[in-house]
Amino acid sequence: MAKTIVRLKDIAEKTGFSTNTVSLALRQSPRVPPGTREIIQRSAAELNYLPNHIAKSLVNKETKTIGLVVTSIKNPVHTLVAEVIERTLAEKGYSTLFATSREDLATEKRVIEMFRSRQVDGMLIYPVSHRRIEHINALRQFGFPVVMLVGVPGCGVDSVGVDDRRGGYKATRYLIELGHRRIGIFNPTDPNKNIEKFEGYLQALSEAGISFDPELALVPMVTSSAQGYYLMDTLMAVRPRPTALLNSVDAFAIGALRWCQVHGVKVPEDIAIMGYDNLDSSEFASVPLSSVNYAADIVAGMAVDRLMRLISSVNRLPEPRVTLIDPELVIRESTRGPRVDAR
Repeated sequence: MAKTIVRLKDIAEKTGFSTNTVSLALRQSPRVPPGTREIIQRSAAELNYLPNHIAKSLVNKETKTIGLVVTSIKNPVHTLVAEVIERTLAEKGYSTLFATSREDLATEKRVIEMFRSRQVDGMLIYPVSHRRIEHINALRQFGFPVVMLVGVPGCGVDSVGVDDRRGGYKATRYLIELGHRRIGIFNPTDPNKNIEKFEGYLQALSEAGISFDPELALVPMVTSSAQGYYLMDTLMAVRPRPTALLNSVDAFAIGALRWCQVHGVKVPEDIAIMGYDNLDSSEFASVPLSSVNYAADIVAGMAVDRLMRLISSVNRLPEPRVTLIDPELVIRESTRGPRVDAR
C-alpha cells in the first residue's frame, strides 16, 4: 500500500516556521526556543511525521522490508515462528528486520517506532500484553499494515494466532475427564498479562463443578525450565496435593518433570503433567510430555498472507480480521488418571 511521506516542508507550512527551524526543533536543538520546539513537535506528531532514513532508495514508496517484533528470543515458539516468517517473506521478495521487546512494554513501543522510522512496509508483532495495545491500534488507524501474532477478538487490529483460551480449556477438560479434580497451573493470573490459557482453565473447572483453589495457581516470573522446577516446591507443598498440572509453556513442564525425578514423585502415577506448545524436545523428555500443539507453520503462513493483503491494499485498509486457530492436544506418557486413593 502506498504511503504518504510527510516532509519537513509540510511541517513548516503547518507551523509557519522555516524548514531549517523545523529540522533543528525535531533534533531537539537548544538553538530553538522550548515553546517553538513544542509547537513543531506537536504538529509533527499530528501529521504522523517520521524521519526517513532510506528516502533516496524509495522508488515506489516501498522498501521490501518487514519488521518482526517478538517478546523474547529465548522463547522457542517465537524463534520457530520467526524462522518460518523470514523464509516465507524471502520467497515473496521481502527482507525481515528482527527485534525483541524483552517482555517490556516501553521497549516494545521503542522498537515499533524504530521500525517505522526505517519505513518498513509492514509489521508482524507478538505484543507484550494482549490488552495494552493502544500503540498498535494507532498504527492501524494511521493506515499502517500491521498483524499481531496472537488471536485477540475485538482488538481492532488484524491478528492471527492459536486460540489459547480454547487450548487451556481443552487441556484442563482432558485432565478432568481422566478423573483429576486437584489440577494445578503455572501461568500468569494478572489481568494485564496474557491470561487466555488461565481463563480456559477456569472455564473447564467451572463447567465440571470444581471450585478454583488459588493455592494451585502459581505465577511464573520468567519463562524457563528452572522456573518450573522451583515452582514445584511450592505446588507440591499444598495439601491435599494436586494430582495433575497444566503448564502454560513446555519449558515449565520440563522443569516440573525434573523436580519429580529428583524428589521421587512418579509421573504420571503420582501427578499427571501437561505442557503447552508441543516443542520438539517434549517428545524426548524423561517422560514423553503431553502438550497442546502450537501450529507455528500455520500461524506464520496465515499472518504473512494477511500482511501482504494489507500492504497491497490501495488507499484504505480492509476491515481488521482476527483468525483463531483451534489447537489440538498431543497425548503422550506424562498424563493418565489419578490413582484410586488420590481421588
